[in-house]
Amino acid sequence: MQTIRIPGTDLEVSRIALGTWAIGGWMWGGTDERQSIETIHAAIDRGVTLIDTAPIYGFGRSEEIVGKALAEHDDGEAVHVSTKVGLEWDDGGGVHRNGSSDRVEREIDDSLKRLGRDCIDIYHVHWPDPTRPVQETARAMRRLLDQGLIANVGVSNFTCDQMERFRAECPIHVCQPPYNIFERGIESSIKPYCERNAVALMTYGALCRGLLTGKMTTDVSFEGDDLRKNDPKFAEPRYGQYLRAVERLQQHAGERFGRTLIDFSIRWVLEMGVPIAIWGGRRPEQMEPLDRLFDWSMDGAALSAVDSILAEAVKDPVGPEFMAPPTGLA
Repeated sequence: MQTIRIPGTDLEVSRIALGTWAIGGWMWGGTDERQSIETIHAAIDRGVTLIDTAPIYGFGRSEEIVGKALAEHDDGEAVHVSTKVGLEWDDGGGVHRNGSSDRVEREIDDSLKRLGRDCIDIYHVHWPDPTRPVQETARAMRRLLDQGLIANVGVSNFTCDQMERFRAECPIHVCQPPYNIFERGIESSIKPYCERNAVALMTYGALCRGLLTGKMTTDVSFEGDDLRKNDPKFAEPRYGQYLRAVERLQQHAGERFGRTLIDFSIRWVLEMGVPIAIWGGRRPEQMEPLDRLFDWSMDGAALSAVDSILAEAVKDPVGPEFMAPPTGLA
C-alpha cells in the first residue's frame, strides 16, 4: 500500500481510503454489523490507514460500526478517521443541509462519541449550505480546530468559489469531490484549484455506484431506498450507453493489462493525479483487489484509450448532480 503526506499537515495516510457509506445501510439496502466490521478489518490488514465515514450514512450507524471495528482491531488506534458535518435529518428520514454554527458544534460531540475518539483526524463539511454565508460554517470549523477536537479540515462537494471564501476564515487541508472514469467534472476547475493551493484531493465514487464493477446487466433492478433508483445513469437511454462503455473498458483492461475493470477503474483515478481515492465496500472479499493495486501502472496510450471509448459510447453523459441533498426543510 502506498502512502501520502497531506500538504501542510503531519498526517500521512494510505492512498486508498475505505468508504463506509454502504456499511451504514441507508440508501444501500440495510447493513450487517458483523460483516461490516470484518470488512473494515480486511481493509486495515491490507494497509488501509484512513477510514471515511459520515453521520448521515445510516443516521449514525456507519460511525458506530467504524468505532466498534477500530476498537476491536489491534491496529485500530493507528488508523485515521475522516468524517463529516452539515447534513441534518428528521424523524421521517428527510435530509437537508445545515451548515449553521449550532449544527457544527452539536455534531462534533455526537461523532466523537460514536467513533470512540477524542479528536477527528479529518473533519469535512459534507455539503455547502447556500442558505447561509459559507464563512459562518468556516468560522465554526476553525473553532473546532483551535479547540483540538479536529486535527485537519476538509470540504466535500464545494465549488472553487466556496472554497476560496471558506479559506478566508479557516484552512482547508482536504477536498472530497466525486471523481471516476464516467464523472470527470473536477478536471476543469476543482482539481487544478486544489493543486495550486496545496489542498489534497480525496475523491469518492471511484466505481460510479457499481457501474464500473463490470457486473451490471440490462435487467438490473434496485429495491427499497437504493439511490440508483434516482440515478439518471441507470435509466435508458443512458444506461445502455454506459453499459457499452463498460464492456469496452473491461475488454481494454483485460487485453492491455490482464486486469479486471474494478482494478483498472481504481488505478485510473490514482493515475490521474489524485492523492487519495475512496473505495467503498461492505464485504471482506471486496477488499481483495487492494493486494494487487500498486504493482502496475498505466501509460499515456491507456489513458487516451479511455477517453476514446467514452467519446464513442456515451453520447448523452450526465454527472452526479442527482445526489445533492435539499438545501432546507421541505
